[in-house]
Amino acid sequence: MLCRMPSDLTGFIARLPKAELHVHHVGSASPRIVSELATRHPGVVPSDPDALAEFFAFRDFAHFIEVYLAVVDLIRTPEDVRLLTYEIAREMAEVQQVRYAELTVTPHTSVLTGIPIEAFTEAIEDARVAAERDLGIVLRWIYDIPGEFGVPAADATLGYALDHGPESLIGFGLGGPEVGVPRPQFESHFAAARAAGLRSLPHAGETTGPETVWDALRHLGAERIGHGTSSAQDPALLAHLAEHRIPLEVCPSSNIATRAVATLEEHPLRTFVEAGVVVTINSDDPPMFGTTLNREYQIAADLLDLDEGGLAEVARTAVRVSFAPDDVKSRVLEEIDAALAGA
Repeated sequence: MLCRMPSDLTGFIARLPKAELHVHHVGSASPRIVSELATRHPGVVPSDPDALAEFFAFRDFAHFIEVYLAVVDLIRTPEDVRLLTYEIAREMAEVQQVRYAELTVTPHTSVLTGIPIEAFTEAIEDARVAAERDLGIVLRWIYDIPGEFGVPAADATLGYALDHGPESLIGFGLGGPEVGVPRPQFESHFAAARAAGLRSLPHAGETTGPETVWDALRHLGAERIGHGTSSAQDPALLAHLAEHRIPLEVCPSSNIATRAVATLEEHPLRTFVEAGVVVTINSDDPPMFGTTLNREYQIAADLLDLDEGGLAEVARTAVRVSFAPDDVKSRVLEEIDAALAGA
């Protein structure tokens, strides 16, 4: 059991400006938003808050994917997309002090529910512009292949990115199950996305071994690795990640909820840092995992014995390895420095 964070450090984390690089669009829907959508579209997902909490109790990663897709099915109209996007931006900005986020969205699943890609793009962009205007948060998109749907989904997602992607689209990703979804089959898709100027940002090594991370590096040209949890099992991989400054997007509570790691005390975050690997701290699907980005920073502080200065450096690292515009990076780094000076 991790120790309780001192209240002064908890307060500092709550005030600390942040960037988040590994957070999912639908997976960020708070119980309030999911309940509203479930009321609009009755079915598998309960609208009652207590029943919803029980619904989000995951047995394993496969069950998480099942639950996640049930929530995805609630996003049925462009209005649903717009509501979801703006409200999660509000919660990031007002509660977590997130100034910049690279939000992973999976347009293919929304298109499957009947939302045309043009309407989907318009909805997320309308929400993005409104959120920056109203809330001061800058959003950028990563279009994500849902791996469980295989190569046809990759073909579609690449088309959405190349033919319909807005200027705010900065990355191309790969999520969903890893078992039975080999990374090399998507090599040509990532090559085309990289040729078009998109960054390669796949998930790898969350529920499979380090070879999946090697595949993401060798076949997909990964510039950051989503999770990469099993990298700790391979000293050569850790050395490669450290030498080439390829960051791991670490999401501690997510790893516990999906049973990728048994306990927080066993989490490999310290192993990564001691090996010289660049890491960022993220929330992944925060309401589904009963967490927030603030809580993930608290967990990181405990696992790494960080004080205010160490936490500020964690926040700076996320900004530096992001693909934010230079002026946004400069502004957020200045805000972090100011928060530390006032600690």
